Amino acid sequence: MSVVRVRDRLPAGDALWATRAAAFPPGEFVGQESFVTAGEVLALARRAGIARGARVLDLCCGIGGPGLLVTRELGCAYTGVDASPGAVDAARRRASAAGLAADFRVARVPPLPAGRFDVVLLLETLLAFPDKPALLREVAAALPVGGRFACTIEEGRPLTTAERTAMPGSDTVWLTPLARLRADLNRAGLRVRWCVETSRTHRTTVDALVDAYAAAAPDLVGVIGADAVERLLTSHRLWSRWLRDGRVRKFAVVAEKVRP
Repeated sequence: MSVVRVRDRLPAGDALWATRAAAFPPGEFVGQESFVTAGEVLALARRAGIARGARVLDLCCGIGGPGLLVTRELGCAYTGVDASPGAVDAARRRASAAGLAADFRVARVPPLPAGRFDVVLLLETLLAFPDKPALLREVAAALPVGGRFACTIEEGRPLTTAERTAMPGSDTVWLTPLARLRADLNRAGLRVRWCVETSRTHRTTVDALVDAYAAAAPDLVGVIGADAVERLLTSHRLWSRWLRDGRVRKFAVVAEKVRP
């Protein structure tokens, strides 16, 4: 999602971490910088067939919250990649503290790391890739036939010039209609096996985050600065309005690689 990226500076207990945690129901916050809950992450992972021993590649993993949750609960062989060295360092520290075996790497995608994986996971970040067909071809190449791509999707018409001006971080907001995304998946050899809309629950989450950020704004200014707090509030309020009006819809998707 388009949010202020401060994940390199998210030690447990700081003001921003505590504010985000307070916006989620108990047990649903695991360090994610998005609107997806821990329960939704696990439901998607199970739908994708992630289980003990499954080789999982988590793209744009950030500080590893959802990935470490999946590793702990489902016992997979996990590899997370992110372009931010600070985020990867934080993820490694969190894995070590939790006693979890997880491989974290600094990498910008595409391309994807070499190797074959049973599941490729991409949570709340497909939106940031302007060339989705190129990414999906890489995902398909990393999967064997029968392998699964599990992702969350923000769908809608591309942003107008006015919308880009209004949205902070709009260089990471590349909306695509759902029909086009399905066509891109098909061309990459990935067939959708499961698709469920999550717009309503994600709007509930974003509204809770808006309330939490607004209430904690005086403390957050001292952590990330006034401009960053204003961008957080502006971007989340826009997401709330767009989800309410249907300008953007959210989906959880599992696609399976099929034979060419």
